[in-house]
Amino acid sequence: MKSGGIDLGGTKIEARLFDTESHTTLATRRIPTPSENYTAFLDAVQAQIEWLMAQADMRDLPVGLAVPGVLDPDTGRLFAANIVASGQMLGKDLEDRLGRDLPLINDCMAFALSESCGGAGQGFHTVLGLVLGTGVGAGICIDRRLPSRAGGLAVEIGHVAAPAGLVARHGLPLFACGCGRKGCLETYISGTGLANIAEYKLGRRLSAEAVVAENHQDCLDIWADITGDCLVTLQLTLAPHCIVLGGGVSNMSGISQLLERKMASHLLPGLRPPKIMVASHGDSSGARGAALLAVHS
Repeated sequence: MKSGGIDLGGTKIEARLFDTESHTTLATRRIPTPSENYTAFLDAVQAQIEWLMAQADMRDLPVGLAVPGVLDPDTGRLFAANIVASGQMLGKDLEDRLGRDLPLINDCMAFALSESCGGAGQGFHTVLGLVLGTGVGAGICIDRRLPSRAGGLAVEIGHVAAPAGLVARHGLPLFACGCGRKGCLETYISGTGLANIAEYKLGRRLSAEAVVAENHQDCLDIWADITGDCLVTLQLTLAPHCIVLGGGVSNMSGISQLLERKMASHLLPGLRPPKIMVASHGDSSGARGAALLAVHS
């Protein structure tokens, strides 16, 4: 048995074919995400779906799509900042083209589902998947299932306000966020956030990778302090048994141990922290979670 997953991003549309029994990747194809108009975007997504069906030699191949942003469960409309499909009914439009219904899922929720089922979160009841990439997002999975969430929201921790006390302690400004507000957690703890901290502290902008490679410990300590406090917020609000880290920043050597130490400094007395781990399935986890959803829909 085979299944397919598609990870829709702002720069690439990745299609992965999986073996349903082992959940391992059999084939992968990435194409650039069209940005000129919605029709070109639909054409590209359709091409990836048809490629998966051809690879599997199955017209009825289970295929799921992991998408950024918010999927309104009442209208089916997608709202996303970085793709031209925002405001469109992507699921219905694909169904009209292909003659079949394909499940869509927020990419962070897909990540959490993947890591709950045969990933780093295997065996834990409540798994919180925290994606630390260009932006910040999270998803939650309970007993290997996706809970119903009002308005189609994932865990939008990236747009929760950063803790004022820590921002002041570290002498940081309120960085502008792409959502239109200032001081969102995303602007401090994402890869972009680490670059923001470095630019403010060092007087020159460095990528998150460069900050780590050049070992700018002061910047890394500030980043980890605010991120550790964010993990406590997630514990207090969602009480996960484990937190699985994904996204480019999660590739930082020793990140689990670093954040365990920083989280401990912010914990309420008597609380035991959740286990913090790095994702088992890396870049494939979003597509893998979408494929799992398609199989069980």
